[in-house]
Amino acid sequence: MALTISVITCTWNSERYLPESIASVLAQDHPNIEYIFVDGGSTDGTLEQIRALQRPYRLLENVRGGVSRAMNEGLRAATGDVIAYLHSDDYYLYPDVLSRVARQLESSGRSWLFGRTMALIDGQLHPDNYVAPRFSYASLLRGNYIPHPATFVRRDLMLKAGGFSTSLKYAMDYDLWLKLARIGPPVQLDEPLAAFREHEGSLSSSSRTRLAAMAEDFRVRLSYAGSNPLALLGHYARYFVRRRRVTHAKGHA
Repeated sequence: MALTISVITCTWNSERYLPESIASVLAQDHPNIEYIFVDGGSTDGTLEQIRALQRPYRLLENVRGGVSRAMNEGLRAATGDVIAYLHSDDYYLYPDVLSRVARQLESSGRSWLFGRTMALIDGQLHPDNYVAPRFSYASLLRGNYIPHPATFVRRDLMLKAGGFSTSLKYAMDYDLWLKLARIGPPVQLDEPLAAFREHEGSLSSSSRTRLAAMAEDFRVRLSYAGSNPLALLGHYARYFVRRRRVTHAKGHA
């Protein structure tokens, strides 16, 4: 029997983009999909869109406390073999994404998988020109190259890793990938599986937010990096180079 995949979508006033996300899940040819929505108290038409679904789903309402808590609540509610998080403004690119993921996990014997994404900017899909390094724990420590909507994890592994840290505001994904990587390596696919929507203004988001995200990312990295002085020096050097690029770009904006 094919693996059951629990698709967890967190929503909050998501009526503008949610239909496209839902349509991509409904179009999947995989036979066993558990669909879970975790809503943070929407006041627009989000809940009405979800309730209009003509297929089984589960809706958790008024889940407050941030996106990490919402994703963890979705995990607790899930019963599928594999967990997938698809935010309300993202969508799967092809109808066979979930069936391909299931086949890869079954044939490889591994417990998690990640692919690539395409950026959706002003209604246009743009290829991911970034060439991700071959997966290793060391390369992941140098930087996060695993995209959230194209990552799929067996539920037992997610539970073993403890889910997302609610103490983190920006780097909860990166922290989880590092926890998973300590347990075992993923399947790495080079093809895009999902579209990641970049909203108006996101490409020119405030440098303060970007720097705060980089700083939290760096703190997470150091917590997994060990105590080798040369390795730590490398992490500090890369962080300050990246930080300088952001502040330099701000000065020329």
